[in-house]
Amino acid sequence: MTQKVAVLGTGKIGEALLSGMIGAGWAPADLLVTARRQERADELRARHGVTPVTNAEAAKTADTLILTVKPQDMGTLLDELAPHIPADRLVISGAAGIPTAFFEERLAPGTPVVRVMTNTPALVDEAMSVISAGTHATADHLAHAEEIFGAVGKTLRVPESQQDACTALSGSGPAYFFYLVEAMTDAGILLGLPRDKAHDLIVQSAIGAAKMLRDSGEHPVKLRENVTSPAGTTINAIRELENHGVRAALIAALEAARDRSRELASGTKD
Repeated sequence: MTQKVAVLGTGKIGEALLSGMIGAGWAPADLLVTARRQERADELRARHGVTPVTNAEAAKTADTLILTVKPQDMGTLLDELAPHIPADRLVISGAAGIPTAFFEERLAPGTPVVRVMTNTPALVDEAMSVISAGTHATADHLAHAEEIFGAVGKTLRVPESQQDACTALSGSGPAYFFYLVEAMTDAGILLGLPRDKAHDLIVQSAIGAAKMLRDSGEHPVKLRENVTSPAGTTINAIRELENHGVRAALIAALEAARDRSRELASGTKD
């Protein structure tokens, strides 16, 4: 049986998901979208061949609803959707920091909910999407969510209790790498390189290092040691990183991100 999937609140990540699904074989006719502005809805139709609908129409028609609105807008959206969602629909939340219980309390009893934390590399089909089951979600529901988000990268199942840690590591993770590239580019300029050349050197080094981490099966310590010659340039640089507490700063930063995710989940906004 054909499964209809609706993406509600289709921003950049939602559109990346649509594009990935179509590339993976989903028929555009089976994909529904909602958007706040009519111009945006028309743009999605023209670009991907999908069908714009209202939130209520999506709730009544789609077998799977993917909610991609901002966390602060999720309560209002659920109030609008709740009267129209049958209990056999799968609801997938892509909102950071909101637990599945938030949805289950507002939807019909028994509604299956799956929580997904993806990240911005979905825009280039290299996302890391972390998937957790709510109270009523089955293995089939999880597999369906994996199939959808697998269209834009890799997926990983975790207990929902680990979602805040995953948000700190991979949800926010791309920003840490961009920050590091920014700092290294500045260092390259300080060392006498033009900005464009420093940027190219660092980006290609990052791509190569990431592929080695993914494909070699080696521990990162081993890969680092392979670059670190006795009394060489690399060990001198690493000594300075350790002297400046970079490792400790990273751990503290990720703990802060995890704690903020917990605050968001508990309703703390300030």
